Amino acid sequence: MAKDRFVEVYSQGLTNVEKIIVDKETGVNYLLAASTLTAGCGMSVLVDQNGKPIVTPVN
Repeated sequence: MAKDRFVEVYSQGLTNVEKIIVDKETGVNYLLAASTLTAGCGMSVLVDQNGKPIVTPVN
């Protein structure tokens, strides 16, 4: 079976949930936000102050 490509590195909230997900192949960080009150969910690349993607070094 293939290894999981994404790993959750941060999570907060119960009703309104925010998580940071890292792609283990590229190191790119994503923000996942979900609300059970509105049944909505969204995902976006996290960027630094210059608008460049935040990348976690991969092994």
